[in-house]
Amino acid sequence: MRRGIFGASSGDAIRALVLAATSALAFGPAAAADMSARDVSLLVFRAAPGSHPSLNHRDLTRLDLSGLDFKQADLSQSNLFGADLSGANLSGTDLSGAILDRVTLVGAKLDGARLDNASLMRPSSFSTLAPLPAEAPSLKGASMRGARFFGTFAGSNLAGADLTDSHCAPTYTTGFIEHIWRTDFTSANLAGATLTRADMGRAQLSFARLHGAIMRDVILRGADLSGADLTNADLSGADLTDADLTDADVRGANLSGTKLRNAKGLDRLRGLALAKNSDKSVR
Repeated sequence: MRRGIFGASSGDAIRALVLAATSALAFGPAAAADMSARDVSLLVFRAAPGSHPSLNHRDLTRLDLSGLDFKQADLSQSNLFGADLSGANLSGTDLSGAILDRVTLVGAKLDGARLDNASLMRPSSFSTLAPLPAEAPSLKGASMRGARFFGTFAGSNLAGADLTDSHCAPTYTTGFIEHIWRTDFTSANLAGATLTRADMGRAQLSFARLHGAIMRDVILRGADLSGADLTNADLSGADLTDADLTDADVRGANLSGTKLRNAKGLDRLRGLALAKNSDKSVR
C-alpha cells in the first residue's frame, strides 16, 4: 500500500482531507451563531441564582464566552463549535448532547456538569504546547456517559466523573489525523471515576490517579498506564491487551478476567501479589 505523510496511506490522507473540508463547510463563515456573545452574557447575568438560564438548542458557534459564569445554564443540544470558554464557569450546566468540538477550555470549570452524549473533539485545553497544570480544565464529578471526546486533558481533575460507555479512542471519522495521536490523561485525577465499558484504546494515562476507579469491561488496548495508580480499582473484565503497565500500582485492584495479553512491563508491575483475583486474569 502506498504510504503518505505521517505514515498514513494515501487513501487515508485523502479521506481525512475530504472530511476536513466537509467540516469546514458545515461550520465555516456561512454558519453564524443565532445569538451574540453579548446576548448570552446579558441572559446569564440577569438570571437569578438557580434559575438555569435556557440556552438549549442554540447555535453559539465561535462565540467569545471566556470568563463567563453560566449559572448552571441549560445548554443541552447546543452547538458551541469553536467557542472560547477559557476561564468560564460551566459547573453544574447541562451540556448533554452538545457539540463542543474545537472549543477553548483553558482554565474552564465543568465540575458536576452533565455532558452525556456530548461531543468534545480536539478542544484547546492549554495556551502552550506543554500542558500547564494551572490551565487544565476541571471536570470533577461530571457526567460524561456516552460522550465522545478526543484531546489533551493532562492534569485535569475528573475525580468521581462518570464516563460509562464513553469513547475517547481514535475514530478516523472526524477529519483529523487521529491515528498519530492519543487522548492524553497524563497525571490526570480519575480517582473514583466510573469508566465502565469506556473505550480508551491507546489513551495516554501515564501517572494518572485511578485509585478506586470502577473500570469494569473498560477497553484500554494499547494504552499507556506506566506509573499509574490503580490501587483498589475494579478492573474486572478490562481489556489491557498491549497496554504498558510499567511501574503501575495494582495493590487491592480486582483483576478478575482482566485481559493482559502482550501487556508490557508486567515484570515491573507493583503490588501484583496484593491484587485481588490476579490468578483469574487472562495472560
